[in-house]
Amino acid sequence: MYRVFEALDELVTIVEEARGVPMTSSCVVPRGDVLELLDDVRDAFPGEVDDAQDVLDKRDDLLHTARKEAGETVSGANAEAERTVSDATAEAERILADARDRAEQMLADAHNEAERMVAGGQAEYQNLTDRSRAESERMIQAGRDAYDRAIEDGRGEQARLVSQTEVVQAAHAESARIVDEAHAEADRQRVDCDAYVDGKLAEFSELLATTLRTVDSGRNHLRAPGNVGGNGRSTLYDYQV
Repeated sequence: MYRVFEALDELVTIVEEARGVPMTSSCVVPRGDVLELLDDVRDAFPGEVDDAQDVLDKRDDLLHTARKEAGETVSGANAEAERTVSDATAEAERILADARDRAEQMLADAHNEAERMVAGGQAEYQNLTDRSRAESERMIQAGRDAYDRAIEDGRGEQARLVSQTEVVQAAHAESARIVDEAHAEADRQRVDCDAYVDGKLAEFSELLATTLRTVDSGRNHLRAPGNVGGNGRSTLYDYQV
């Protein structure tokens, strides 16, 4: 890059210091020196082109990294949400099963106790039989009430666990927020990268346009009729601008 500007400065110096042609605004410059400087400018171009390609490659790498990080963030949030839902469902099913088991055990115990008391009271007097039947019915009713209470408690616990699905909803909302932030960050990085590449390409375009104008001007002057001597051959100092 430095050699391009240096060669252009030398070309300007040659033109400024060139001997003028009388009665015209043209001047005579050394062809060999000018052509050598133009070759230096041309040789300096490939390095600048490579720099522009490096800028484009860097932009592609930044976009790929942003997309990869966004995908990993979304996958992690989805996995966490699924794990939370699975844990809450399993816990609700376990508590409901425990409540049913306790209620069934209490009802079975009540029935067993009632049958035992009825069997023992058959050998007693009628009053004992009546009392045993009353006691049996009371205990059966108590067992039923306990069963109903256990079922009701189980349903209440189930309702409580179902209400905890708000935690799952909050997890989904958090995962959606993380995904939105990841997309926003990827868009921001893409815009910054595009702006950086556009600025570099604009600088290179301006430099290239300036250099091409200088080269075209040199070529036009080399083709001018005054550059050919009387014997049909070009003189050593016949570059006019």
